[in-house]
Amino acid sequence: MLMLITVIILVIIVICLMMYNISIHKKLQVFGNLNQKVNSLNVLQEFMNTISESNMSADEKIRKINEILIDRYEIKYSTIVIYDGAEYTVKVSNVDEKHWDALKSLYKEEIFKDSIQTATPKYITVNGENERLPYQKMEFGRAKSAIFFPLYVDNVYIGYWIIEGSIPHEFDNVDTTILEVVKENIVGVIKTLEKQNVIENIVRTDKFTELPSEEYLYGEGKKIIDKYTTSTVCMFKIINIEYINDELGREYGNDTIKEIAKTVRENISPEYIFVRYMGPKFVIVYSGVSVESVANFMEEIKNKIESIEISDGEETINPKVNIVLTEYYKGTALEGTTKKLEEYLDNADKKECDITQM
Repeated sequence: MLMLITVIILVIIVICLMMYNISIHKKLQVFGNLNQKVNSLNVLQEFMNTISESNMSADEKIRKINEILIDRYEIKYSTIVIYDGAEYTVKVSNVDEKHWDALKSLYKEEIFKDSIQTATPKYITVNGENERLPYQKMEFGRAKSAIFFPLYVDNVYIGYWIIEGSIPHEFDNVDTTILEVVKENIVGVIKTLEKQNVIENIVRTDKFTELPSEEYLYGEGKKIIDKYTTSTVCMFKIINIEYINDELGREYGNDTIKEIAKTVRENISPEYIFVRYMGPKFVIVYSGVSVESVANFMEEIKNKIESIEISDGEETINPKVNIVLTEYYKGTALEGTTKKLEEYLDNADKKECDITQM
C-alpha cells in the first residue's frame, strides 16, 4: 500500500514538473517572439536612418541595409536580386561573387516558380550535412537552409530576396511574420532608392549656362548642403525675359540667361550650389549661411545682374529679377522647399522686382 502511495505521489510530481516545464517553454517562446519584434522595430529604425542619410548614394544605402539584415538577424547570407523587366541583377549580396550567376537565376528553378507566381515565401532545407539544396548545382556545403521571398511593388514583380543558413533546419523556428514585415520594408527601400538612383543618373549640364540642372540639387548637391544644419535657399526669376525675347529676339534672351549665369558665378563662392532650375529661374543654395546674411549679399548680386546691358545696336534692355529666400533644415525635403519658392515667384505680380524672405 505504501509503495502504491509513493508511486502515485511520484507520478503527480512528474506531471506537475511536466506542466511547469511546458509553462516555462511557452513563456520563453513568448519572450523570444517579443524580443524578435523589439529587434525588428530597431532594425526598421536603422532602415529609416539609412534611407535619410544624405551623404550616401542609392547603391551604398542598399548595401548598408543588407549589412544591417545580416548583422541584426544573424543571417549567414543575404542576397537581393532585382528584375528590371529585361534581366536579373544581383543588387547586393554577401555571397562570394562566383555564385552570383546561380543566385540571379533562381527564378528558373521549379521549386521557386510557384513562389513567384503566388507572391508567397518558400522555405527549403536539407536534413543532413551531406545533402545540398536543389538550386546548388556547382557548390556544395555553402548553404543548408534558405527562405526565398519574391518582391512586388504595386503588384508588379521586381525580383526576390533570399536568405541562406549554413546548417540544416536553421530557420525552422524563425518568426516568418516578422520577416514578411522586413521584406515589405526592403520593397519600400528599393522603391525609394530607385527614385534616388534616377535623380543621380539624369543630372545634366545646361547648354546655355554650363550650370548643373535642377536634379543636381537633389543628388550630389544635397550631400554637400546637408553637411550643415541650416542653409539658405535662394531662387530668382528673370521677370522681363519674355519682353527681351519679343523686343530683341530669342537669341538675345539666350544671351541674357548666359550673362546672368556668368555674373552670378563670378560673384559667389564656388562652395555654394548654383543651378539653372527651369527656364528663367535659377537656384543658389548658401550652405550654412543665414537668410539675413544672404539677403544683404543678394542686394549686391541683384544690382550687378540689373546692370547688365543687352543690346541689338538700336535698343538696350537691362534684365530685371525677382528674388525669394527661405531657410532649409538638414534632412528635410529639399524638393518641397524649392517648390514653395517656385510657386511664390510664379504667382507674384509680374512687375514685382524685389528680395523677399519666406
